[in-house]
Amino acid sequence: MAVTLTEAAVNRVESFLANRGKGLGLRVGIKTTGCSGLAYVLEFVDELSEGDEVFESQGVKVIVDAKSLVYIDGTELDYTKEGLNEGFKFINPNQADECGCGESFTV
Repeated sequence: MAVTLTEAAVNRVESFLANRGKGLGLRVGIKTTGCSGLAYVLEFVDELSEGDEVFESQGVKVIVDAKSLVYIDGTELDYTKEGLNEGFKFINPNQADECGCGESFTV
């Protein structure tokens, strides 16, 4: 499987990379935190690290480290605007639950 981006997410990442002026793509990962245990991490990648998996979604490279891939394999990343709020939304088939504030999740 892979980690993919919707068209809206692709447009937003391409815009960020263009404004930044450099970058191979977007790193999607997880870290241990929050009341549910895991939280998503997004960052731009200038060079690959050992063990990185690289997926391409509509022309954008999505980089995932091996540790994170176990938890987010099959995830689709979307970019949404709801009223005054906008941001990336993770559609993760592995997610069993999330905390009340939506900042962390469990698998």
